Amino acid sequence: MIRRPFMQREAFACVVAIVTGLGLFQEGRAATPIAVPSIAAPRITVTVSGKGPDVVLIPGLASSAAVWDATVGQLEGRYRLHVVQVAGFAGAPVGANAEGPVLQPTVDAIDRYIKSAHLKAPAVIGHSMGGLAGLMLARQHPEDLGKLMVVDSLPFYPVVFAPTATVETVRPQAAAMRDMAAKSTPEAWAAGETRTMTRLVKSPEGLKAATAAAIASDPSVTGRALYDDLTTDLRGEIAFIKTPTVMLYPWDEATGAPQAAYDALYTSAYAPMTSARVKRIDGSLHFIMLDQPAAFAAEVEAFLR
Repeated sequence: MIRRPFMQREAFACVVAIVTGLGLFQEGRAATPIAVPSIAAPRITVTVSGKGPDVVLIPGLASSAAVWDATVGQLEGRYRLHVVQVAGFAGAPVGANAEGPVLQPTVDAIDRYIKSAHLKAPAVIGHSMGGLAGLMLARQHPEDLGKLMVVDSLPFYPVVFAPTATVETVRPQAAAMRDMAAKSTPEAWAAGETRTMTRLVKSPEGLKAATAAAIASDPSVTGRALYDDLTTDLRGEIAFIKTPTVMLYPWDEATGAPQAAYDALYTSAYAPMTSARVKRIDGSLHFIMLDQPAAFAAEVEAFLR
């Protein structure tokens, strides 16, 4: 049996402490000292740098695009990186995410960006909710991407609470969490995010950066994105995804859960997706790229090869 701390840790990997359309392009600031412009959109901002085959990087719930900085530094001499920032997360203007759903419109915006920028079968790497967005993109628009890396995400997150969970059984709790987030005071939001991020990041520097991004995220946008995440069930869809996929998941003894429990959770979740290869990264919490940067970099290299 999976112990309760394990289930809480996995759920928070998606929610980040909630419990306490691409339009006209316009040039923005350079992504690096080289004069490469950003591309701003109502739902997302995409910062482009480097030269070579295209790679799209999608951060997770309440995360900053800066979570990919090390990956950009690793790859931009050989690849062209398109780093997504979701509107309303990490201090970014809320834009078109000021009301209504967030997840599906973000997937739609990424799809339109890929098509508008004439990217040819880019590699897509998504973390947490960004990984779920990647799965949705591969299912809805398989022509958009050549391969996919999912970093610690599940086709339906509520199974960490109960294997028999359904969208209908989860919806009331998800709605309550969404509404609680929208009503949070700045002090309560900051305190909750600070407490929860310690469950998601081991690295001291990574923890500091990830916590700052979470606190700076708009509570309403984050709450609605969380609701979308918890009520999106791809379990019946992933078998139809044929995009070559690598799925990375973490394990650390500090969680108090047996390694076998993590293995069973992720391997069973992705078993219907024959195009997916599932691999565990030890010594890491949810933010694998921050906790185990060398191991993550090696996996990225192997994935892109």
